[in-house]
Amino acid sequence: MKFTRSVLAAVGLAAALTTVAASAQTYPERPVTIIVPFTPGGVSDITARPLAAGLTADLGQSVIIENRGGAGGAIGMAAAAKAKPDGYTVLMALPSMITIPISDRISGRPATFQAAQFRPVARLTADPTVLAVRADSPWNNLADFVKEVRQNPGKISYSSSGIYGTTHVAMEILANAAGLKMIHVPFSGGGQQVTALLGGQVQATMQTPGAIAAHVAAGKLKVLAALSAQRVPSLPQVPTAREQGYDGEFYLWTGMFVPVGTPDAIVNRLRESVRKAAAHPTFTNAMAAQTTPIQYLDSDDFARFLVADTRRFEDVLGKMGKIE
Repeated sequence: MKFTRSVLAAVGLAAALTTVAASAQTYPERPVTIIVPFTPGGVSDITARPLAAGLTADLGQSVIIENRGGAGGAIGMAAAAKAKPDGYTVLMALPSMITIPISDRISGRPATFQAAQFRPVARLTADPTVLAVRADSPWNNLADFVKEVRQNPGKISYSSSGIYGTTHVAMEILANAAGLKMIHVPFSGGGQQVTALLGGQVQATMQTPGAIAAHVAAGKLKVLAALSAQRVPSLPQVPTAREQGYDGEFYLWTGMFVPVGTPDAIVNRLRESVRKAAAHPTFTNAMAAQTTPIQYLDSDDFARFLVADTRRFEDVLGKMGKIE
């Protein structure tokens, strides 16, 4: 009887492996969904949408964008982590994939998801963040801004993607470096953060150059500093924070992930398709229009990058401590 059970188990396993192999060879057989864990208009959204066009062309199936915003990206990322690992649900993530699990631990909250639940496919972009204010604000450089905030502690507000979200962490890096106390106003996506600034609901925001390029060009916003090692090529007139006396760098990357357990053959198919899509004119033209440089990394290099980025965020969030 034990022998029979063993044989049946072996047969079942072989059949399952055969099914997986067959599905990988024919993948994809239906539309693929990219979960964007933020509302429309943010960095991950404006990266995912033009990429989807190239993916659709290469995969031969529709690639659908599903925006699932909230909790600084945690809601959408948790949903992606629980998705069936079959290649039909992928995630376009930001550094909040790393910061949220760390912040959950620091705050003593139950983990919404873990970074280890995902497998990297490729990194698409890696942009520094910049400090933006309304064009009609009285601040023309970082020194003006710092002076005003110091004179009015707890009165100047800024928008972010949520507590411990990417743009929150970026602003806190500057706030810690300059000794600033501001009002944090979280939103569920980049588009809402910028809209709040344009509408006067907040006085500042930390964004990538591409996310606000159109508003800067239209004369509605101005940029006071870049959190980067060198000046941003699309904003050569804007000094870095370090040039203005305050240390701090923060790069907001976008990357595609699949749930752990996705078959290697499917991951490799996605890797190849994403590589092609990142060079597709729809994507390259869209990134150029947003002044966002493509910083492509394949899965292995991206995995090594994530290890280093995780170490850096452990240090940064550890200094921020628990935030209610």
